[in-house]
Amino acid sequence: MYFFIVNPKSRSGRGKRIWNLIEPLLLQKSIEFQVYFTEYSHHAIEIARKLTSDDQYHTIIILGGDGTINEFLCGTSNLSKITLGYIPTGSSNDFARDLQLNADPAKALETILQPKKYVYKDVGVITYKDGSRQFSVSTGIGFDAAVCFEALESKIKDFLNKINLGKLTYTGIALRQLKIHKPFACTLLLDGYKKMEFKKCYFAAFMIHKYEGGGFKFCPEADYNDSFLDICLVDSLTKLQVLFMLPTAFWGYHTKIKGIHIFRCKTASLTASTPLPVHTDGESCGFQNEISVTCTNSKLRVII
Repeated sequence: MYFFIVNPKSRSGRGKRIWNLIEPLLLQKSIEFQVYFTEYSHHAIEIARKLTSDDQYHTIIILGGDGTINEFLCGTSNLSKITLGYIPTGSSNDFARDLQLNADPAKALETILQPKKYVYKDVGVITYKDGSRQFSVSTGIGFDAAVCFEALESKIKDFLNKINLGKLTYTGIALRQLKIHKPFACTLLLDGYKKMEFKKCYFAAFMIHKYEGGGFKFCPEADYNDSFLDICLVDSLTKLQVLFMLPTAFWGYHTKIKGIHIFRCKTASLTASTPLPVHTDGESCGFQNEISVTCTNSKLRVII
């Protein structure tokens, strides 16, 4: 039995359109399946909690974006009994980009139904004043989270998705946010002993994967199954410098710029001078001035 979690609204309705292509293939092949459609924010958390509450082994296939995977993780307590198949239908699809998953829905389905290879990828967790949340791709504080916040409600995103240019959403919003964003002072503590101070930080991205925000390769050396966090922290640049830095990040060349700091660790904590937007896999965690991030011991089994 295959369980499908479908976000029909992902990428402005592309999720529903892709399901309409997938379902006939399943019926044609006489595949036993159940499908659950998300209807509101955090619904995938509830669905995942219901599906995995029996403590049995399940193959769960997600049609959605990085945010849908994030909600699935947050609703699943025992990842060791889950095999995940993923058919990307979102705007950024950074999870699929790093795993090099097939973007063609029919081919992706065929791979899932006849799996030949699996990976066991890392899962992170962020803890903050109001709670905690698991993440798959990345979590971040500051400028990158502000971009994610605006993207969640953006009419530009809907428009670009409709003309198949959704990946430009984050670039366009980033340019707007850059005009209004103010650098902040922060303290970063790595693995409980390495402490650093930054006076004009724009953002800190804590990465499991190489990419976030629709293809920004903020941590080019990140490995999704090495049990480490990779961190990209941007400090002491002018806004003009940040403007020129962002395009280079699509190829990972930004790491050569002075003021771009790359770290690797198991755990990290950041204390900011003021409450700032925080995201996990593009989903909002509100405004926080203290966060702790860990690469957990849990692994997610994914069909690739």
